[in-house]
Amino acid sequence: MKNNRLVWLGIVVSLLAGCSTTPRTAAPVVERTTSSAKPAADPAKNVATAAARPEGKGYYTVKKGDTLYRIALESGQSYRDIVAWNNLTNANDIKVDQVLRVSPPDGVQTGAVVAPAAGASGIEVRPLGASSSAGAAPAATGTGAGANKTGPRGDKRAYSDSTLAELEKPDAAPSSVSTAPAAAPAASAAQTPTKAEAAHPAEKPAAAAAAGDDDAVSWMWPAEGKVVGTFDGGKKGVDIAGKSGQPVMAAGAGKVMYAGAGIRGYGNLVIVKHSNNLLSAYAHNKTILVKEGQAVTKGQKIAEMGNSDSDSVKLHFEIRQQGKPVDPSKYLPPR
Repeated sequence: MKNNRLVWLGIVVSLLAGCSTTPRTAAPVVERTTSSAKPAADPAKNVATAAARPEGKGYYTVKKGDTLYRIALESGQSYRDIVAWNNLTNANDIKVDQVLRVSPPDGVQTGAVVAPAAGASGIEVRPLGASSSAGAAPAATGTGAGANKTGPRGDKRAYSDSTLAELEKPDAAPSSVSTAPAAAPAASAAQTPTKAEAAHPAEKPAAAAAAGDDDAVSWMWPAEGKVVGTFDGGKKGVDIAGKSGQPVMAAGAGKVMYAGAGIRGYGNLVIVKHSNNLLSAYAHNKTILVKEGQAVTKGQKIAEMGNSDSDSVKLHFEIRQQGKPVDPSKYLPPR
């Protein structure tokens, strides 16, 4: 028994000695970043993205709940054109915060183009294949600075007093010719402001032509019935009460820009474009009788009155100018 105690005492002493000789080292510390940490934003990249994003007139930023059909109605354009201008795959290919072009790109003419007056720029344009004889005609007749001189030609004479006296005489003819080029630029300079001023009002005839197209549209009431809602009463147009199946007629000649039920609140809708600025809309129809792209005449039956997306049978009629609702009573004849 005494021997066993000695053995256990030796083991304990050995363990204590071993613990006391074990070197103590500091535990390693490793810094780790969480995966949720986000890198700092690059201001230059944000500025470049903002600069590349088109804004301003002619563009529209898609909002929640928008449809391309409503955007087209509000901008006064065909939804098919907006699809083409923005390279969309279809009319449903839009997202919130997407910027859409809603006006024709540069070079795409949708209205009347007023050709500038001939010679307004003062520059004559000739095709590259023009004959040399035609191009040589101005050089032969003109005396401008760009004309090539063909005379006078120098000749050799024997020296004599009479020859010297003849050469020393004042030459009146060349002086008159030499003053002509100087006078010509002066006259051109005097005419330049007039030509420049004539070039600036080129947009005014275009605007006048567009206004003339609007004035040329002949209007009529699109349906018979009592007016139960007016533009002054907070509507975007007028509401005409009637019977289901009653004819709905085109209020003016034009082209069907939209025919469908893709705009909430309008039901079965027909939109007719009458000019570059004016269109008319016919909502809540029971049946649509025309197709997109179809030309219609004033008074042509385009739909039947109904109550689609409405609580009563009626026609909601709008006239829009550049996409903005205007008072139809200012265009329709008195009843």
